[in-house]
Amino acid sequence: MKLSENEERVYEVLGELGISYTRHEHPPVFTVEEAEKHWTQIAGAHCKNLFLRNKKGKRHYLVILEASKTADLKSLNKLLGEDRLSFASEQRLMRYLGLETGAVSAFGLINDKENHVKVVIDEDLKKAEAVNFHPNVNTATAGISFPDFERFLAWCGNTVRYLPFK
Repeated sequence: MKLSENEERVYEVLGELGISYTRHEHPPVFTVEEAEKHWTQIAGAHCKNLFLRNKKGKRHYLVILEASKTADLKSLNKLLGEDRLSFASEQRLMRYLGLETGAVSAFGLINDKENHVKVVIDEDLKKAEAVNFHPNVNTATAGISFPDFERFLAWCGNTVRYLPFK
């Protein structure tokens, strides 16, 4: 099967960093609910990824949390000292992370060369043996160990902050 350029780039970066991964193909999924049907054989934490912007559109956030949790945007506003967070548009998602709707992923940080996007991570994910994300397409899931995920984030160079989510 021919991989998309976006997905191939993820595996190239992981290879350059010496990070091993597991890859699982599945039909296209656009929500956590759709993806859950395909996760039964995939070990590790399954992540929900939200791409947000502040009221003026000057700051952007990639919020990564365990799939069963919810992000209370009002609480997140306070924790981050923001005025009002909302979901960023498809155009912003493409501009900053090079991704399409349904494929939002931590691996999109590869495309944020100027580190515009701030990363907010559910602190409970630190306990996960592995974390799973779309490899910048919504037709597969790629899993890496949490320590390798932190190495990947360090390579990307974006600001990272861990916060509690319920």
